[in-house]
This record gives sequence, C-alpha cells and structure tokens, in this order.
Amino acid sequence: MKRLLTLLVAMSAVTTAWSQKQAAVFDHVEPPFWWTGMKNQSLQILLHNSKANVSEYTLSVNYPGVSLTSARKVENPHYLFLTLSISPDTKPGSVPLMFTAGKKKFEYRYELKPKPAASPLPTVNASDVMYLLMPDRFANGDVKNDTVPGMHLAAHRSIAESRHGGDLKGIGDHLDYFQDLGVTALWLNPVLMSNQPLLKITWDGGSMVIDPTYHGYTITDLYQVDPRLGSNEQYRQLIEQCHSRGLKVIKDMVLNHIGTEHWLVKDLPEKDWLHQFPSFTRSNFRGSAMTDPYRSKEDVSKMNEGWFDTDKPDLNQKNPLLATYLIQNSIWWVAYAGLDGIRMDTYPYPDKEFMAVWARTMSEEFPELYLLGEVWISAVPTTAYWQKGMINRDGYQSYLPSVTDFSLQGAIPQALGEQAGYDTGLARLYFLLSQDFIYHDANNLVTFLDNHDLTRFANQVGKDPAKFRMGIAFLLTTRGIPQLYYGTELQMEGDASSHPDIRRDFPGGWKEDKASAFTREGRTKDQNDIFEFTRNLLQWRKHQPVFNGGKLVHYVPENNVYVYFRSKDYHRVMVILNGNEKEIILNTDRFRESMGDAVKAHEVISKRELADLKSITIGPRSAMILELN
Repeated sequence: MKRLLTLLVAMSAVTTAWSQKQAAVFDHVEPPFWWTGMKNQSLQILLHNSKANVSEYTLSVNYPGVSLTSARKVENPHYLFLTLSISPDTKPGSVPLMFTAGKKKFEYRYELKPKPAASPLPTVNASDVMYLLMPDRFANGDVKNDTVPGMHLAAHRSIAESRHGGDLKGIGDHLDYFQDLGVTALWLNPVLMSNQPLLKITWDGGSMVIDPTYHGYTITDLYQVDPRLGSNEQYRQLIEQCHSRGLKVIKDMVLNHIGTEHWLVKDLPEKDWLHQFPSFTRSNFRGSAMTDPYRSKEDVSKMNEGWFDTDKPDLNQKNPLLATYLIQNSIWWVAYAGLDGIRMDTYPYPDKEFMAVWARTMSEEFPELYLLGEVWISAVPTTAYWQKGMINRDGYQSYLPSVTDFSLQGAIPQALGEQAGYDTGLARLYFLLSQDFIYHDANNLVTFLDNHDLTRFANQVGKDPAKFRMGIAFLLTTRGIPQLYYGTELQMEGDASSHPDIRRDFPGGWKEDKASAFTREGRTKDQNDIFEFTRNLLQWRKHQPVFNGGKLVHYVPENNVYVYFRSKDYHRVMVILNGNEKEIILNTDRFRESMGDAVKAHEVISKRELADLKSITIGPRSAMILELN
C-alpha cells in the first residue's frame, strides 16, 4: 500500500509538472478543447504566445482519426493556426501535438471530449415567454466575487453606472421566482469577461470613477465568464439547474465587436482582424443602408466597418481565420454549456455574408438550437429582410429563423396613448399586423414592450396602470414570441435618457435591500396587483395550444375597440381591447365566423364566466381575454 501511495504521489507530481509546462508553452489555446462526433469535422485551433516565435515550429500529429490539414503562419509570429480533420469514428482522448523547430521539440496534449448531450428541452417557440435580465442588476448571490484581483473595479451600488454585484448565483437562487411567474426561457445579457479600463467623470463639484462595462457588451475574453459573475462551470451548472425546472436559457453573443482590452487587440494576429482608420470612425448606425436599393458604398462601409464606440473595436469577419474563430466560439459555448438558444447582438452590423454562414453552420450543427438576431430597425420590410426564408431581390438568404420586432414595439405605446383615427389608436396595431405577409414567419418574431436599451414601458405609457395592463395583455396574446424585461412584472420605471435608470437593481436582490420583490410580503400593493395580473396571464398562457402554431384572425377596429382571435384545432381565444375612456357594449354578430357556435366563455383576467355572448360589456381602457366554449 505504501509503495502504491508513493507511486500515485509521483504520478500526480509528473501530471502537475506536465500541466504547468503545457500552460507555459502558450498564453492562449482556443478553443481550449473540442469534442468528437461533431458534424463539422474540421477544427481550427489558435495557438498564441505573446513572447515567443510560435510560427517557427513545424507540427506533426499521431492520433487515430485525427490528421493535420494545415499549420498556417500569419503576420504576427506569436501565432500559429492549426486545422485538424477529425473523422466521425475518432475516440475521445488526449491528442499529442508534436512541435519541432531545429533542436527544439515539445509536445502539447489537446483534449477531445465525448460529444455532449443536447438540451433536453424543445426548441424555443411561440409557446414560450422569454425573461430578459441583466446579471449585474438582478441579484447578488455571492458577495465574495464582488471584488476580484486583476479586475478593474469592485461592485459599488452607490454609483449608478458601475458594477453592482449581481451574479450567476443570484440568478440561480431565484429559479423558483421565474417558475412562479410563469416565464419559460431566460435570456441573460452577456456574461463573458468584460474588463475594460475605468472612466473618470469630473464636474464642478468633484469626480467619480465608473465601470461602464457592467452591461457586458464590451467583451475582453470570448472563452471566459466574467469572474465577477461567476465561472464557466457555474454558468454550465446554472443552465443544468434551469433545465431541471423546464426553463430554457438563451445566451447573448456579440460578433460585431470586442473590447479594446481584449488580448487579441493587444497583439493582433493580422492587421485586418479589425477595421482600422486613420482616425476614429464611428458606425453611422444606418441598418437601412444594408437593404436600400439606392445605397452608396460609403454608407454601407461606415455601417459595417465603423466602430460602435471608442472602446469597441469593429471585427473584420471577411478575414477567414477570424470568421472561423468566431463561429467555433459559438459552437463551443453551445456544446459546453448546453444552450437552448443564442441572441445575436447588432445583427445587421457585421459582414452579412459571414452572418449567413454563421447562422447556417449553427443550425446544421445544432438543428434544435434557437437563433435570434437583434435587428433594431422600425420598419417591416427592412426587418423582414433578415429572416430566414425571405425571397430578397438581391438574393440574400440570412438563415436566421427569428428577429426582433421593433416595429410592433414602437407601435404599442403609440396605439395606447394617441387619439383614435383611421390608422391611429388601436387601429395602428391592426394596420401593422396586416403587413405580416411580408415576413416569412411572423410567428417567429420576438415581440416586446421594452428591453435593456429602451425606456421602460411604464414610462412609455405615462405610468398609467390601465394602459400598462392593456400592453401586457396584447403582448401575451398576439402573434410572436413574447419577451419580458426584468421588473416589468412590477411595473418598474426608467427613462432611457440615462441607461442606468432603465437598468435598476431588482428589489430584494441584495441582502441589504429593505424589501424583496421576490416575495408577496416584500412587494407593495401596486406591485402585487401588476405582478398577479402578469403572473395569471403567463401561467394561463403556458397551457394554451393556440399560442404554438395557432391561427390569428383580427377585425378592423371600430370605435377604438380591437378584437382578434387565436385558434388551434378546437381551442379558441377571443381578445377584446377597449381603448376608450368609457365602458363599451360590444355586439358580437360581426365576429361569428371566428366565434363559431360558442355560447359562453371563461374570462381569463377577471375569472368570470360569461353565459351570454350576444353582446359583451368591456370596461374603459381595459382588455378582456375569453376562452370560448
């Protein structure tokens, strides 16, 4: 036994020494590991050492099923890009990569893991409701990661535009809350490393140091979760916990830009990995230039190649090595974490041909993976251009199944707040939805009232509770995949003229908070009223087949009353929106083609039973949702 223990200790020492030796050879090996059995049998590996001539080495590989396709040198000798071919019958294991440069030789072991299982949950669809949250502003579950050595700034809740300490554990601690509320998918704003320099703001009365990267969109390491939020393993475990409760998880990704402190920016493989100009050049943010038949090359160039901001270098996806690097990073996170979906930030900004390859590759590798692109354009035709299946005049095919519906988002508060007319008031919603013929699949659009970039819906409707409820009722019953922004269920307020104002901390997410909105006792009466309203609709919606592939039929609004139906098989739901300041008695003869032979109904919001449907009385500024019997 003593000899065995001695041998094990010696083996452990050798293994540790070997691991340390491997770590010293390269600063970065990306992807850090891969899997066997992947559909795409080609793997590109980036090798980087900022203080060594990596490009001087030749390479040989001796592992069954793995062959070296190429070892490519680039402008910067600190890099070497390997391409391996991995046959379908390759066994998992440690692949020896043998490097030689004259008399210098060393071996690097690259791990191939067994292909992981896909998410156990079905693909995100119109029966789901997403819950968007910003991890730093939701809940602080682990105060120990508020301060992390090597990170620029610790959590300071007293500073609005800085980190507040929310983390992955805080999200995991409140999975009961999401289930009780009735949402079915969590979309987390970016969780990857975002360690940019601090900003010092000065004014007449003093100065303040802030960390403007709390939102996560200035990524400085594409393979590492920000340690102030948690670790890669904690992220993977959180997703497993969500899956065990039937909650899907959507990862927010950015392929348009990275942060100026990313190690790639500090030591570029090739100059053209970034779009660079003689002086700082910002994007013109004109997404319409990508579809404009009269566009100038200059406008397209500035849209695609200009930087989003001074701290966000714009990536050149036309570089084939970078393109493969970015696509493989997406594949790696899906396989590693078991993701249900990806929400891609600023979708029209990168090279659009690259984005089509990205979407097609992701869908081929993971057929059940949900892909959503942020298309922040408030016009139906230019939004529809980016959805998979569209027949565009220029022949472009995006392969992107789902896009954001900013057109509808902008129309909702207008419809609820303006005077009724031929195409105003609730008629605005009718006319907008009547354009759905342009979309390839309008039911796969993501609908929303607000998000992390927009003024809170409560403010958009003048903090009017009646209009607020009508907006919630419409969002959860019209076509599309609804998305709620965290705190909407509390009628949380905030004005987008100040980004921190629309990204306030969730009440009760911090131990020092005086009240916790995670509990009924911790919410105010007004908060409980809107929470229960939203919760009841969400829980009801989960069990209604009409929202997954169901048909929508709507009627031209009359007297600012909008009526529409959702139906599937023998299930029928009638929705009535009254935009007037007075009670309305609605004669239903006009709707008989949709009502069929229904003679009574259950009203979902009030939980009343209606025994006579010949006429329906609906209160001022309100919604009725009727399950027809």
